[in-house]
Amino acid sequence: METFKKLKQFYWPYRNFFYWSMFFLLFVTAITVVYPMILQYTIDNVVLAGNYSYIPYLSLGFVALMIIKGITTYFHQYLGDMFGIRSVYRLRNALYEKLQFLPFRYYDNAKTGDLMSRLTADVEGFRFFLSFGFAELLRFTLLITLSLGVMFYYSVPLTLVTMAALPFLAVVVYQFDKKVHPAFRGIRKSFGRLNTKVQENISGINTVKSLSREDFEIDKFNTSNGDYREKYLTTSNVWAKYFPLMEFIGNICVVALLSYGGYLVINDSVQPGELVAFFSLVWYIMWPIMNLGFVINLFSQAKASGERLLEILEADNEIHEKDNPIEKERLDGNVEFKDVSLLYRKEDDEALKSVSFQAHPGKIIGLIGATGSGKTSITQLITRFYEPTEGQILVDGIDIKEYALRTLRKNIGFVLQESFLFSSSIRANIAYGNPDASMEQIIDAAKRAQAHEFIMEMPDGYDTMLGERGMGLSGGQKQRIAIARAILIDPSILVLDDATSAVDMETEFRIQKAFKEVMDGRTTFIIAHRISSLKHADEILVLEDGIVVERGVHEDLLKNNGPYQRIYDIQYKDREVVLQEQ
Repeated sequence: METFKKLKQFYWPYRNFFYWSMFFLLFVTAITVVYPMILQYTIDNVVLAGNYSYIPYLSLGFVALMIIKGITTYFHQYLGDMFGIRSVYRLRNALYEKLQFLPFRYYDNAKTGDLMSRLTADVEGFRFFLSFGFAELLRFTLLITLSLGVMFYYSVPLTLVTMAALPFLAVVVYQFDKKVHPAFRGIRKSFGRLNTKVQENISGINTVKSLSREDFEIDKFNTSNGDYREKYLTTSNVWAKYFPLMEFIGNICVVALLSYGGYLVINDSVQPGELVAFFSLVWYIMWPIMNLGFVINLFSQAKASGERLLEILEADNEIHEKDNPIEKERLDGNVEFKDVSLLYRKEDDEALKSVSFQAHPGKIIGLIGATGSGKTSITQLITRFYEPTEGQILVDGIDIKEYALRTLRKNIGFVLQESFLFSSSIRANIAYGNPDASMEQIIDAAKRAQAHEFIMEMPDGYDTMLGERGMGLSGGQKQRIAIARAILIDPSILVLDDATSAVDMETEFRIQKAFKEVMDGRTTFIIAHRISSLKHADEILVLEDGIVVERGVHEDLLKNNGPYQRIYDIQYKDREVVLQEQ
């Protein structure tokens, strides 16, 4: 029950719905137990006694009870659903909100398909138990308690004989719960992995088809699907072993009832109507206990789902704000690194090692180096996507930990190497970071990013709806919309992470020309593999294995005969040789 205690904050505010649902359930259960009593009275006091004139009144009373039961059942079920639906509404919102604020380090290890499975299948499994499982558990308890009370009223000896096998049934149910819970947790995990495989395949379908790896992907899916099948078969095996045993013990109780009850009827210790009522009441006890496995099934699924949901809710958000953080509308953009080191995981090498530099407002800092040298890590530290292992990062002379995250990130504009666009209009994508921007501002940002011309050629211009991840646009067009989006937030710090890698040389030239105006007065970090993209920078940092091995302006670095010179030779000298041969 520890899982349910931890999730109590989400369903406890709606306990009134639960209480009222249980109130009506009490009426439903009481009416259910009254049925055998009416049957007993009809047999013993009407049929056997010859009082046939009572039959119409009993029939009308029985119909009235059925109408009342129908009405109370409606309110019980409706209020129970309200309890579950409203609870998971809050829970799902809390999960989604937590995902928005979890650090990048969490997503480095998380699988998209598994997260989607948790927010859909696991949340729904938890809701079903809140709406139905809790009520069934209470209904079983009430039904057993009321039925036992009536049975003891009729005959204490017959009740004790009938119930003799119940302790054995309780032991079997307990053992069933111990087996079925880990089985259902395995099913949930396997389903998450299966979801991940589907999500990855759909996202990478272009790569799959271009490399003719359809058969390989089918085999991978078959493996995951097979694991999911085996987990379900294991659970079915547990169910198949225990349910017949529970049914067998229940039937022993019925045999004891008929044997000893018949003996008592023959000796006039029990009336025939009481034995018939007993037979109905014993099933009101046996049926809930035998079906307790079903409720335990729901409970185990809900518990397994709740544990997976808690893994998200209790995940450590290592990026914390101060109690009273600094909030400013605009920063100047003076960035300083002081002996900053970064380690992503303990088993890995350091991504950055004692990096120090200063970027003054309006200056352009170029970052160049091989893949994995630490270029992107520097810019991700400025925005506090990660926390440095050692050292200090200052913006405008203040440690970035002192700022409110919103203040810090609203002042930093990102254009990533892989531009992500939402399934929305072009206008909404450009204005994503500044939803209050006017149409004139959106168009101005698009013009600066060299995007206005191709946008106007689209069927609905800025109102053109894009497909998933910007489907329908070329890589260069998506990147220019992303650049316009960054321009529109008017950042004091601009990060261009290989921002022109997906455009042709002519478009790159036009964007670089537009960027000269955009960069004016802003601190700009340009991450690039092409020297042509950053040779105009005020300072270029050359990184190798997380260390700044060279720094300076383009002309000076070419004179050092170091790593920058080697990169330049690879990109330009080979091209000159080709041109000479032509």
